[in-house]
Amino acid sequence: MLDSKTSGASTDFRQDFRRVLAELLADPSAADRHISADCVWDAAQPVNRLVGPQAVIDGFFSPLRAGLSDVERRDIIFVGGKNRLHEEGRWVATITHYVGTFTAPLFGIKPSGSMIFLRSGEFYRLDDAGKILEAKVIFDLIDVMVQARRMPLGSIGDEITFPAPATQDGLCPPPAQTDAFDLVDRMMATLGSYTPGTWNSVGQTGPDGVWADNMMWYGPGGIGSNTRWEGFVQDHRAPFLTAFPDRKGGNHFCRFGDGPFAVMGGWPSIHATFAQDYLGVKATGGPVTMRVMDFYRVAGAKLMENWVFIDLIDLFLQADRDIVAEANALH
Repeated sequence: MLDSKTSGASTDFRQDFRRVLAELLADPSAADRHISADCVWDAAQPVNRLVGPQAVIDGFFSPLRAGLSDVERRDIIFVGGKNRLHEEGRWVATITHYVGTFTAPLFGIKPSGSMIFLRSGEFYRLDDAGKILEAKVIFDLIDVMVQARRMPLGSIGDEITFPAPATQDGLCPPPAQTDAFDLVDRMMATLGSYTPGTWNSVGQTGPDGVWADNMMWYGPGGIGSNTRWEGFVQDHRAPFLTAFPDRKGGNHFCRFGDGPFAVMGGWPSIHATFAQDYLGVKATGGPVTMRVMDFYRVAGAKLMENWVFIDLIDLFLQADRDIVAEANALH
């Protein structure tokens, strides 16, 4: 658990918990020291809900250790703060890559024998002693399929490994005079309303908009990444809103800012009708939900970078498509 004498300082608190997560990955016997007995750990498909330390080891950490030989974490963002939605516990959010050689099945996917970067968005709620009370984890298995050359879906944007922030300060964010999440609040206030055909929303771009002209948007496997608002519209916003035109977001479990970074997640966040085909998956015409996480970097009162996680395996199961099984059938 964290040292309660030092965890009051935000930098110590974040860095102490980075060491906790590395220890849990390396040494399963550490689970009782760092995970609450009644911890609820929600992870992406096919893991879903795990309760208690042993279930977390058996269902999450052991499969990582078995599937990726000599696995280690490579964090690129690690932030902490108080949840703006309620006052229960302290929160940490991180983007990491689990790196190793893909030598055995990983969450149901056949191994490729090659090095794999499994990117993962993770939120943790901690008690006063630093034990994990709650976790939300979206790892990107579709991106693993891309790396293993076993991809059953179509791709839109560029498939890249998530980069660290351009400022290289994601692991020890500098202080900020204003809460970075205030700008995210402004963005969300108008993003839900858009003009069909142009896909623009009031207040998003231009001199008075929240997004920088040279914004970077990093999306999950299948959706891919892009730059500038025009690239974001072409590769994500237009295809996504065409497929899910009535989507409603929100329903977040956590929101907070830390220095120039802001984070939020919903489980699920988005509720929508699957109205048009998406990534090669046939539309059902019925309701779907999406587990989503967003990480933002702010500079000069503009949103500069946005890292996005969506549990697409779970989304497409709601359309009766088992993407893991389809990937395994390709080779």
